[in-house]
Amino acid sequence: MKRKSLLILALSGVLLSVSSCNKYLDELPDNRAELNNTDKIAKILVSAYPTSNYGMVTELSSDNTDDYGSTNPYSSRILEQIYNWEDQTEVDNDGVNSVWEASYKAISSSNAALAAIETSANPNSLNPQKGEALVARAYNHFMLVNIFGLHYNKVTSKTDLGVTYMLKPETTLDPKYSRNTVQEVYDLVIKDLEEGIPLIDDSKFASSSAAKYHFNKTAAYAFAARVYLFMGEWQKAADYASLALGSDVTGSLRNYSQVAAFASVFNNASREYNSSTLKSNYLILTSYSNLGLTYGPYYENSRFNHNAVIARRETVSATPPYLAPSYWSANETGVNPVFNSLNYRIRTYVYNGTNLDKTLLPHVAYMFEYTDPVAGIGFRRAVISEFTSEEAMLTRAEANIHLKKYTEALSDMQLWAGNTVNFASTMSEARINDWANLFGYYTPTKPTPKKKFNVKDYVIESGTQENMLHAVLLMRRIQTLHTGLRWFDIKRYGMEVNRRTLSGGQVGSVSANVLKVDDKRRAIQLPKDVISAGLTPNPR
Repeated sequence: MKRKSLLILALSGVLLSVSSCNKYLDELPDNRAELNNTDKIAKILVSAYPTSNYGMVTELSSDNTDDYGSTNPYSSRILEQIYNWEDQTEVDNDGVNSVWEASYKAISSSNAALAAIETSANPNSLNPQKGEALVARAYNHFMLVNIFGLHYNKVTSKTDLGVTYMLKPETTLDPKYSRNTVQEVYDLVIKDLEEGIPLIDDSKFASSSAAKYHFNKTAAYAFAARVYLFMGEWQKAADYASLALGSDVTGSLRNYSQVAAFASVFNNASREYNSSTLKSNYLILTSYSNLGLTYGPYYENSRFNHNAVIARRETVSATPPYLAPSYWSANETGVNPVFNSLNYRIRTYVYNGTNLDKTLLPHVAYMFEYTDPVAGIGFRRAVISEFTSEEAMLTRAEANIHLKKYTEALSDMQLWAGNTVNFASTMSEARINDWANLFGYYTPTKPTPKKKFNVKDYVIESGTQENMLHAVLLMRRIQTLHTGLRWFDIKRYGMEVNRRTLSGGQVGSVSANVLKVDDKRRAIQLPKDVISAGLTPNPR
């Protein structure tokens, strides 16, 4: 396979040893760490998780976002570029530059830990740390290849450009690398997962709450389920989701009564939603990001956002299959939907006014990290649950639909609905077929929750199988709202995305800018500095 010599920027290597000719150099005159004991290795794994969040890039790229027009001043050039799938020329904490750099820095920490373990006196005693390092390395590469590469395809991924898979610490100046294909990256992700997961030992974490900020066993299973779902390996996806959920599936559901106790204040609700005390949150990530402000009760980034138009026809207030059929007509034709913000266990939050139209679920927590409390300066942080029981449950449901195990899929879908909304009517194959037949396929002027699939890697049968998939993808869209995961569902099913400008709370104009089925922009462009340094850009 032809592979070009490439240079990757922003790899922060951690040297394991330094040879020197004098005592001064033996003191390591920089920030590199000598990983010479168990405690140091465990501590560096705190850095094996990215400090930047991909959510802004992928959520704004998805169909969860509309444009309120240039008269809305609450935006920035980089957000407009992301929304329009343009190559990013700006540098920002939420831009591709930060996603790339933070991910490779996290990978570097994993590799430093793995190298130290390999050369330690008793490597087997460090197996739990090795397992976490391997799974964290796999996770960072997996997210990178799904952001900067085309979606996995059993045929084209053998040649599609992926990202470089780093297997050892960087210890040289100006190294040269080759960009792996998408298939090669997936193969290495699977290899790291299969080796790493059995080694993880949850008893080695300081507490069950502390474990939520690391790849514990449950989070690792949920990650493996996501990987296999993206690959179309349905049985493996279902099996790993089952391992994550455990034997007490009901017990793994989100305790909404705990969250609802804080519902009067959005920021308190979003903080509690992402609490490490909730069993449903498997892995929690914190990052330097405006994501919590963008999807919070602020004017911040209100030009490009999830609004009442999308909410009413496509997401949280659209007619769902778990609404009793007797209400469907009223919900579709009424000015105010029957199924609305108050139907959720934790209500949706609606903010509107001049230059403000946000319909939100408290999925992303905003926190401010003060570096100088007196001066009132610091960093904006976002807290998000990257892997949850709900995602694992819906992953299993989706996989079972592809396996035509509709009874098993319906069981998980019913559990999710019953826990998410205040009332959930019983679903069946016939009920879901009737629900899907209620809608035509989405158009930008007549939006519906039903978007046409354009999948080349496997067959989706019209009728029950397609309709069941529309239902579970609506549930996934609601469950993952504001987190960025919807973008990957769009890529997986080849759904087209339109761009609209709203006016007066209605669709004002429809752009000619459409993300088509085979659009190369589905692979987000690499950071400009990385391209300037010699890394091959994605085709356009």
